[in-house]
Amino acid sequence: MKQLLTTGSAIALAGCLVATATPAWAKDITIQMAAPDWGPTRFMQEYANKTYKSPSGNNVTLAIDFIPWPSFYERVAASMASGEEKYQLVVSDSQWIGTFIEGGQFLKLNDRIAADQELAAILQDVHPALTEAYATYPYKSDNIYGFPQMPDTKVVSFRTDLFCHEGEASAFKEKFDKKLPCTYEDWVEVDWDTWGNIGEFFMRKSGDTLAGETLTEDFYGIAYQAGKGYDFSSGQINAFIWQGGASIWDESDQPNAQAVGVVNSDEAVAAFQKYLDLLQYSPPVWKTGQMDIFQINDLYLQGKIAAIINWNALSSAAVNPEVSKVADKTAYAMPPGTIDANGEMVRWDNIGGQPFVLTTWNSDEVVDEALNVVKWWLSKDTQEAFAFNGGTAAIKSVMNAPGYNDFKPWNRAHVELLPWQKDFWHVPEFFELLTQQQEEFDKAITGQKTAKEALDSIAAFQQDLLTEAGRID
Repeated sequence: MKQLLTTGSAIALAGCLVATATPAWAKDITIQMAAPDWGPTRFMQEYANKTYKSPSGNNVTLAIDFIPWPSFYERVAASMASGEEKYQLVVSDSQWIGTFIEGGQFLKLNDRIAADQELAAILQDVHPALTEAYATYPYKSDNIYGFPQMPDTKVVSFRTDLFCHEGEASAFKEKFDKKLPCTYEDWVEVDWDTWGNIGEFFMRKSGDTLAGETLTEDFYGIAYQAGKGYDFSSGQINAFIWQGGASIWDESDQPNAQAVGVVNSDEAVAAFQKYLDLLQYSPPVWKTGQMDIFQINDLYLQGKIAAIINWNALSSAAVNPEVSKVADKTAYAMPPGTIDANGEMVRWDNIGGQPFVLTTWNSDEVVDEALNVVKWWLSKDTQEAFAFNGGTAAIKSVMNAPGYNDFKPWNRAHVELLPWQKDFWHVPEFFELLTQQQEEFDKAITGQKTAKEALDSIAAFQQDLLTEAGRID
């Protein structure tokens, strides 16, 4: 911490020196950026206001347009379609990039990277899982369109006062003949069957005893994403599907990849059913299709759930005593996995987080200044400060450095999970694919369809849409 504070002071001092030496020819340039309104981007704005000085000598201001998550895609898409050319940088969910690349709005960066040793070095330092998911189009190609703004993976938040309680541990052992996970190392061994055991075990009614205390309201075992909005159920269901040996439509195998027979394979149906079966141990809001990432977090902060799976970008609230009733009794771990036929734990999951990308309508000078912002954000000092203040680093030189895992209690899980990350589709049809899929998943979650009926509908829709788009032969 002392080193970070010293670094921050040095940056502030350097900023003052630059400010006093600004040349008379310096231009005033504003880099307008569209971004979701949440902690990682709020920190970026605040830190830029305090520390950012362009190395060019120009007076450069980063101005972030904060947009609520539920309307973020629609607002950005409307801006792009309008031709207003408002933004120089856009924080884009990775699955959007194909839409705006093929629409001509996002700038390919390969030539810029090849001509800029500093930018090339940063790209080499970015974790490859992040570059693949956030920057490439076609997906997994060599074409680079962005750099990480906020890397994100899902982690477990759990109540140490419950999971490390001697009486609860003894009762769990007696009931399931398994160890109730208390430490990070214990959680590494947890599969989805044990996750279900945990959920069942901690379901308690008002008047029941929990860790020696009498409950005054119902208490719930586990929770993960089961929300109809945006991608809130898909992001968790995809993990079950991949871990079950099944697949979503594989855009990297165009035009040979099929949807029918793949998306609704027997393995996919069984994996989806497993996901559905475990919802019974969650707060009843899941029955409404509204158990999204924010609802899960709020219920955990209120002390109503024993353990949740959620994005690390939301993890800091649980250990903040100003907003969390369980701040002093929360720890973090890797989410459950699936044991494969070889006895190995498989942890494939859907990556979260976002890159930021440059738009195509800017002058060379503005592009240079936008790339200077990228370099600043992915510099070691800024990445350390971001990680220390609740974000997660994107560059290996920071996340692999001694002490990084001690910055925040979820860092270790995040770093160890990165090699297991896959992504949604990046093709321009992603929004139609996602919207229909979310509708069908919700019908299964709320009991209107079986797992097979929902996946059959999804597969048929995707097959027709992607064939018409020329992506399936």
